[in-house]
Amino acid sequence: MDGFLIAALLAFALATGGRDQWMVARWADALGSSGALLAVAVLSSIASAGAMAWIGAEFAALLPRRAGQMLVAFALGAAALELAFPVRLQSPQEPTRSLGAIAIVLLARQIGDGARFAVFALAAWTAVPFTTGLGGALGGAAAVAAGWSAGGAVLARWPLRGLRLCLAAGLALAALFIGLDARFAAA
Repeated sequence: MDGFLIAALLAFALATGGRDQWMVARWADALGSSGALLAVAVLSSIASAGAMAWIGAEFAALLPRRAGQMLVAFALGAAALELAFPVRLQSPQEPTRSLGAIAIVLLARQIGDGARFAVFALAAWTAVPFTTGLGGALGGAAAVAAGWSAGGAVLARWPLRGLRLCLAAGLALAALFIGLDARFAAA
């Protein structure tokens, strides 16, 4: 249960202001806030969180405990780096109306974002991919739903850059401490 709650909260916080949330908000502005767009965004969040949780647990099962801790530290460091880069997306000029194309682009964007790297790290840490993936899916779905309902104009008024930098600093510290613990812990 702890992995579920932590993954849900962390995925929502890390996906807030993320590229996937901005993309969904801009598509909602350009195409209208349709239920089909929301369904595609939520299904993409579920698929990406599930895939990253499963991959994280599989990798952790292959490694000794200390190497698994280093894997978690590297995943959190990658999430921190992704959060530190500014989000610069252009509004769609001629948005596609193909939900399949939107799903592919959104899934590709979500697989490498900070929220899914955090889900990967939590699944590797807890070795319980189902609850971690479920929590990450719920948090990611909530974030894209917030972008869908708010739209790009409302998101632009939120202080998302500062929030993402604070979260990046927190993840970098967590990665540092977990990495140091893995390196210098007694065997």
